[in-house]
Formats: sequence, C-alpha cells, structure tokens
Amino acid sequence: QFRHVQQLTYSLIEWRSQILSGTLPKDELAELKKKVTAKIDYGNRILGLDLVVRDDNGNILDPDETSTISLFKAHETASKRIDERIQEEKSLQQSLDLRGQPIFNSTHTYSLYVNFKNFVCNIGEDAELLMSLYDPDLSKFISENYLVRWGSNGMPKEIEKLNNLQAVFTDLSSSDLIRPRISLVCQIVRVGHMELKDGKKHTCGLRRPFGVAGGHCL
Repeated sequence: QFRHVQQLTYSLIEWRSQILSGTLPKDELAELKKKVTAKIDYGNRILGLDLVVRDDNGNILDPDETSTISLFKAHETASKRIDERIQEEKSLQQSLDLRGQPIFNSTHTYSLYVNFKNFVCNIGEDAELLMSLYDPDLSKFISENYLVRWGSNGMPKEIEKLNNLQAVFTDLSSSDLIRPRISLVCQIVRVGHMELKDGKKHTCGLRRPFGVAGGHCL
C-alpha cells in the first residue's frame, strides 16, 4: 500500500507542476484538474479516509448551498465511481499476473523517447508541429503535446536545435502499455497571413489547421 500511495503522490506532484507552469490550454487545464481530484479521491478511499463530494468540474460541494438530497446523490455517485476504479485496478493487476509479466508492476512508470529527424511538406509559411500520443480505440489523446516550430525555409525556427529535436513522453503507466494500440500523431498548424479578396495580405501569425500524420508506436 505504501508503494501504491507513493506512486499516487508522484503523479500528483507532476500534475501540480504542470498546472502551476501556466502553459496548458484552458481545456487541457480543466481536464487535468479533473484527473487530480479523481486521483485524490481514489487515494483517500484506499487509505480509508473521508470521501469529499464534488460537482462535475471537481469543485467541492458547499453543504450550506446544496440540499441534503443532492449531497447524498453526489456522494453515492462518487463512491460508485471510485469503487469501479479500484475494481479496474485489481482486474488489471490480475491480468498482468496471468500474462506472466511482473515487469509491468503498477508502481512503475515508463517513457517513450522520440527523435525528430526532418519535416517535409510544401506549406510556404511557418508551421507548428504538435506531436502527442493517441489511443485510437478510445478516440482520445493520452499525453501532452511536443511542440516543434518549423520555418518556411524548411528548417527549425530554433536553428540551434537542428538535428537535435528530441522529446520524452513520461509517466506512461502499466495500463498504458497494455492498451491494444497507441499511435504517435503529428498535427500540422499553418502560421502566417490570411489572404483577402483584394489580393493583399493582411494580419499575420494566424494559426490554421493544415494537416495531420501518424502511425502506431506501441
């Protein structure tokens, strides 16, 4: 249990750093806060502590402004959700034991190293490349974005990083490794002018989706 709580704590510390960095988009920040509160509630349950009742956004419900019936229903929903999570963890561990893969212990985390060599695409303007891990079966991204700014001259915007564009996707858990498929997806965003009807280019720095590429990595 100590190892389990230790891993939960490491996850919370990492997520807290991401929140305090102030670099996450609003939607990703809201999603991360939900993960944090869910992890806290999960940890409280396995330690036998009191359950904190929250709304759909992860905020603690105020008993002075919430009816007793609403609090009871919210408590039932939260308790059921946490019990299901605990059962999933137990089923996952049993599955791993049956597979004979003790290396995939729930207390371990794993990383994926990516070495970006080159980008070839006729855009004519600057571009931003956003690379992230994606679960095609659940239709959702399971990592943050690795951002590469690419110039219109076919070179990285930060020329000192030429031939040295590397990233490590960290904190992949044992549950991530047994997903049926994990893809590395690259989203291409065009950054430049917007052409108007009179043929003149006005404004600059407009970000527009341009393309996407990907392939299975795990």
